[in-house]
Amino acid sequence: MLKNSKYEYVEITDFAAEGKCIFKSEDGVIFVEGNVAPGDIVDLQVVKTKKKLKEAVVTKIHSKSALRTEPYCLHFDVCGGCRWQHIEYQHQLRFKRQQVVDHFERIGKIRNVEINPIIAAPKTEYYRNKLEFTFSNWRWLTKEQMDSGAHFTKHALGFHVPKRFDKIFTVDHCHLQPDPSNTIRNSLHHFGESKGISYYDVRFNKGVLRNLVVRTANTGDVMVIVQFGEQNDEAIAGVMEYLHKTHSEITSLNYIVNLKGNDSYQDQEVIHYAGETTIRETMEDLTFLVGPKSFYQTNSEQAYHLFNVAREYAGLTGGESVYDLYTGTGTIANFLARSAKKVVGVEYVEAAVEDARRNSQLNGITNTSFFAGDMRYIMNEGFLQKHGKPDVIITDPPRAGMDQPVVETILKAAPDRIVYVSCNTATQARDLALMADHYEVTKVQPVDMFPNTHHVENVALLVRK
Repeated sequence: MLKNSKYEYVEITDFAAEGKCIFKSEDGVIFVEGNVAPGDIVDLQVVKTKKKLKEAVVTKIHSKSALRTEPYCLHFDVCGGCRWQHIEYQHQLRFKRQQVVDHFERIGKIRNVEINPIIAAPKTEYYRNKLEFTFSNWRWLTKEQMDSGAHFTKHALGFHVPKRFDKIFTVDHCHLQPDPSNTIRNSLHHFGESKGISYYDVRFNKGVLRNLVVRTANTGDVMVIVQFGEQNDEAIAGVMEYLHKTHSEITSLNYIVNLKGNDSYQDQEVIHYAGETTIRETMEDLTFLVGPKSFYQTNSEQAYHLFNVAREYAGLTGGESVYDLYTGTGTIANFLARSAKKVVGVEYVEAAVEDARRNSQLNGITNTSFFAGDMRYIMNEGFLQKHGKPDVIITDPPRAGMDQPVVETILKAAPDRIVYVSCNTATQARDLALMADHYEVTKVQPVDMFPNTHHVENVALLVRK
């Protein structure tokens, strides 16, 4: 019942995009944020109204859905990282697959292909190999902490509070990355506090301790990168010496002095302090070197299953020419190379291409070649004549999908098969619709790379008509 923009005793109907839920009212669909689940009986308060869109928050839960489970993380109520942790895993998988079906049918107008059951992740905790933590002198305190009367330092090392660029809550234990991630983070936080080192102030772009990156690998290697917001040589030396002497498990120790207004560091100099310059990831009999700026799939175990699907869909017999678009550091390209005649990788970032070439050399792979630049212009007639028409194209674009000129370039190349790997099935479905006159989608395989979130990876096979 609608009362002054409120709905009382209503049932949450389903999940929607970006992990939100919906309530279907007589006034239309209401999008609901927060830790709710389909089947919850709740009171809602509308907080935003547009022409065809209303958003609401839950003010009271009267009864909880049978789909729920108890969250295991003590930061669940404040952290936006694992928003589906309160949903039983088998139901998460069902909703993720349905998301693929909905996008393919509604956006791509694709209804004649079976969407396979999603490949579940063997681990729903401690599955990430990379996390970034932020130092801040604007610590976020929960209501319980403020009401406790206890004294809390203003310094924090942890994650951003959702929708707050300037507030960081302190992470005591994160269930996303295996040890020694938690140990290193908490240790450095204690050291920074005990030595009185200034924490970063995002509002004024000042403060010594700014950002911490921890990368773990399936070989046991551990990389740590500390970002400093000021050129304070004494403090930097103290922090790096402490980490080096205290944490022997760190196999690659690095730092960055970043004086600009954001934490991105692809354009910053990485200073190697101790250990190796890279860490090693393995997949089958391949070894991949991962540097401070390298991209590598953040769920190593599921990445293997994802690439296996891509290899199966490529249908390689050893005589094919394969183009790998958005090749990144060449992980898929090198994974497929021994099953193909040759693999040509194209990537915008020059540093990533250097990683790809290095990984081919490391593994004794001689039938790959990698090129940096905008593929809209690289893959012209001259490029195709020089490197040969592709029999198979693998494309794994960012969340925004492929620009239409890239789609047109692929259509001009006219491969027999296209394997489209996507982390955003909405943009994937849009791109597939652009190729529908020339290609038919014959297989679709969702893969769960990120348990307890709404994200789903998806692989589609397109065959030329």
